[in-house]
Amino acid sequence: MTLAIGNCSLRTERLLWREGCVLSCGLGDLDKPGCVPPSSSTILSRLVGQRVVTLDLLVLSSQPNNHLIIGRSNTRHLATRPVSSIVFHIFNEIEFAMTLGPKTIEIVTRLSILLNWWTSHSTRPCLLSLRGDLHLSQTNHKARTHALVYREEPVPLKVALCGNLVYCYAQINEITAARKAFLKTSTRGTKCSQSNIVAQYYGLERPARCLMKWAALGMFVLGQEVDAVSLVNVLPACASVGAWKGGKEVHGYALRSGLVEDVYVGNAVVDMYAKCGMMEEAKKVFDRMEVRDLVSWNAMVTGFSHSGKFDDALALFEKMWENEIELNVVTWSAVISGYAQRGLGFEAMGIFRKMMLSRSAPNVVTLVSLLSGCAAVGALIQGRETHGYAIKHIFNPPYGDSEEDIKVRNALIDMYAKCKSFDAANALFNLVLPEERDVVTWTVMIGGYSQHGDANESLKLFSRMLRGACIPNPFTISCCLVACARLSALRSGKQIHAYVIRNRFESAMLFVANCLIDMYSKCGDVDTARNVFNSMVQKNFISWTSLMTGYGMHGRGEEALQVFDRMQEAGFVPDGVTFVVVLYACSHSGMVDRGIKYFQSMQKEYGVIQGAEHYACMVDLLGRAGRLNEALDLIKGMPIEPSPIVWFTLLSACRTHGNVELGEYVTGRLLDLESQNDGSYTLLSNMYANAGRWKDVARVRSLMRITGIKKRPGCSWVQAKKGTASFFVGDRSNPQSLEIYELLANLIQRIKVLGYVPETSFALHDVDDEEKGDLLSEHSEKLALAYGILNSAPGTPIRITKNLRVCGDCHSAFTFISQIVDHEIILRDSSRFHHFKKGSCSCRGYW
Repeated sequence: MTLAIGNCSLRTERLLWREGCVLSCGLGDLDKPGCVPPSSSTILSRLVGQRVVTLDLLVLSSQPNNHLIIGRSNTRHLATRPVSSIVFHIFNEIEFAMTLGPKTIEIVTRLSILLNWWTSHSTRPCLLSLRGDLHLSQTNHKARTHALVYREEPVPLKVALCGNLVYCYAQINEITAARKAFLKTSTRGTKCSQSNIVAQYYGLERPARCLMKWAALGMFVLGQEVDAVSLVNVLPACASVGAWKGGKEVHGYALRSGLVEDVYVGNAVVDMYAKCGMMEEAKKVFDRMEVRDLVSWNAMVTGFSHSGKFDDALALFEKMWENEIELNVVTWSAVISGYAQRGLGFEAMGIFRKMMLSRSAPNVVTLVSLLSGCAAVGALIQGRETHGYAIKHIFNPPYGDSEEDIKVRNALIDMYAKCKSFDAANALFNLVLPEERDVVTWTVMIGGYSQHGDANESLKLFSRMLRGACIPNPFTISCCLVACARLSALRSGKQIHAYVIRNRFESAMLFVANCLIDMYSKCGDVDTARNVFNSMVQKNFISWTSLMTGYGMHGRGEEALQVFDRMQEAGFVPDGVTFVVVLYACSHSGMVDRGIKYFQSMQKEYGVIQGAEHYACMVDLLGRAGRLNEALDLIKGMPIEPSPIVWFTLLSACRTHGNVELGEYVTGRLLDLESQNDGSYTLLSNMYANAGRWKDVARVRSLMRITGIKKRPGCSWVQAKKGTASFFVGDRSNPQSLEIYELLANLIQRIKVLGYVPETSFALHDVDDEEKGDLLSEHSEKLALAYGILNSAPGTPIRITKNLRVCGDCHSAFTFISQIVDHEIILRDSSRFHHFKKGSCSCRGYW
C-alpha cells in the first residue's frame, strides 16, 4: 500500500503503516514535492475502495473523481460498520499536521452524520479553529457543526469550546446564534467561559457588545469570580466607546478584588482613563502602581499627547529619557504626534532624528505624525525624505493597498497639498484606482485645494466624489464649505447646505454647522448665517465667535456686540480670540469709544492680557478715525515688541489719510522687521504716487526689483449664471471682453452725469489725467462688475471678491453705479464687505 497525504508528518505516516491501512486524503495539494502525483492518487483511491470493507478502515477524499466520496449512495453501507478507534487518532494527527482547508469542516460534518461517530476532544477545537474563515454559506453545514459540539458530551468540553464557537458564529455575522450558543451552555457562569465570551466580542472589534455581555453575565453583580483576563478585555471596550462610567465601575471592582495590583490590569485602567480624556484619574492610578512597565509609561505619554496636554506628555517623556527607561516606537510616536498637532513641525522632525539614532524603527503611526508635522510648517524637502523612507520600508509593494499603506499614502497627499506641491499630490491621488479611494483620500485632496490651492478645483473634486461610490463625511463637507467661503460661491454653498440637511450632517456634527455660519458670512449673506445659528440645538465657542465675525466684517458692529453679550449670558467666558473679534467689529463700524472701552476692560474685568493682535486692532480703530498720532503713541507704549502687523496697520492708515511723512517713518520700522513683504513697498509707493513724488515711486519700484520682491497683482472674481469668472487689471481674455468694455464705458458716462469724478490719484502712473481715467476703468473689480451685470438676471445681487483692498475710485464708482442698475452690488475685499445699494455703501466710509 502507498500513503498519499499532502504535507503529512512522519509520525502520522509511521502510525498509518503500523495499522496496515491506506489513507488517501485530498486535503493537501498532491502535486507538491513529496506527494504522489495526481494520476497515482486516482489509482490509490481505487485500491482503497477495494480494501476499505475488508480492513474496516475510514478513507477520506475531497477529489471528485475518487471512488469513495462522502455521501455517495454506494458507500452508505459504511455507516453500519464499526470503525477502529485508532483511525480517529490518525485523523486527528492529520488535522493538526496539515493545513486545513474549507473542505475539512464539510467532510467531517458529513462523516459524523453518516457514520454516527463523534470526533475526539482534540478534533473539535481543531475543527472550530477554522472559525469564520471558512465563510460557510450553507445553513445546514453551520447547523451540523454546531450539533457536533452539543452532542451528549461532558460539560468541561462544552465550556472549552464555547469561546471558539461564539467566535465562529460572530465571524460570519451570526451574533444571535453566538449568543444562543453561549446561553445554552449549562456552565456559562464559569470563569473560563466568561473570559472567553468577553474576549471574543472585543476581539471582533465589538466593544459595545462586549460591555453588554459583561452586564448580561452579571459578573460582579452576582458575586461571581472574575479574573484579570476579563478585566483586561472589558476595560479597552470601555475606552473604545468612551464609557468612562462603566470603566470606573470596573476599576472599582478591580480595587475591591485586588486585581488592580496586576500590572496588566493597572495598565488597562490607565489606558481606559487616558482614552476617555480623564488624565487626572489616569495619573492617580499611574502614580499608585507599584510595578510599571513600558506600556504604563506609553499609556500616559500617549494620553497626555492626545488630550492636548502636550507639556505634561513632554515632561513625562523627558523623565523616561533621564531615567533611561527604554523607549519604543509608541513613545516616540506619541511625542512626534504631540508636536505635529501643535504645528511644531521642526520640533517633531528633531524628535524623529533622535528616534532614528536610537535605532528604533518607525511604524505607520510615526510616519503619519511626521508627515503631519512637515505639512504644518511647509517642510516639503523633509516630507519628500519621509516619502522616500516610506517607499523603502513601509510600502510593500510600492503603493500597495493594505490598510497601513493607505494611511501613509493619504498622509503623503495631505503633506504635498499643504506644501502647495499639487503636482505631486495629484500624482499620488491618481495612482489610486477610483474604486480604491476611501473617504480620507478624497478629503485630504479636496481640503488641500480648498485651503492652499485652487478652491474651484476642490469643488470639482467634490462633484467627482459624489458621482462615485465614496460617501463624503463631515470633514469632507467642511472642506467644501471652506472652498465656497474663499470663492464667495453662495450658490454652491447653498447646494452643499441642502446636501447637509438631507444627510443630517448639520445636527450630527457641530463643526459642520459652524462652517455653514462662516460660509454664509463670507459669501455676503450674514442673515442666513444668523438663521443657521438660531437653528442650532447646541452651540460652542466657535459658533458664537463665527457669527460675531460675520457681523463685524459686514460693518454691523452693534449686532456683533449684542451677540457678544448673549454669549456671556449663555455662560461662555470671553478669551483673547473673542476680543479680537469684538475690536474688529468696533473698528469696521466706527465705534471708537466703545472699542477703547473693551480694550481697557480686557485685563481688568476678564483677566485677558492684550497681545500684538489686540494692539493691531486698536491701531486700525484709531487709524480709520484719522487719529494717527494716538495710534503711534499706543504703539510706542506697548509692553511688548510691536509685530509687523501692528506697523503695517498704521502704514495702511497713513496711505488712506495721505500722511506721507509718518508713512516713511513707519515703513522704515516695518522693513527692519519684514523686508520681504510686498505690501509695505506697495503702500509706500502708492503714497508717493498720490503725492506726485514720481521719483520716489521709481526708487521704491527699483528697490523691489533689486530685492526680487514682486507686487501681487489685483484679481477679482464674480459668480453669475455661467459660473465664476476672474479678471486681472486690463484683462481681455474673457470671451465677452468686447461687451464688458462697451458696457463699462457706457456706465462710466452715465454716472459722470450724476456727479462721478474719477479719482486719478489711484492711477499710479505718471501720465495725464485723461489717460489715468482710462487706466482706472480697467481695474479688475470694475471688469467683474460689468461681467456680472451682463450675466445675471435683473434684481439678483452681484457678488464680487477681490484679493486686495478695493481702491477709492472703484468704491466711488460702485456707489454711483448702484443708483442706475437693478442689482445690489456686494463687494468683498481683503478688509471687509461693502454692500452698495441705491447710491450708498454699508461701510459708511470705514474701510
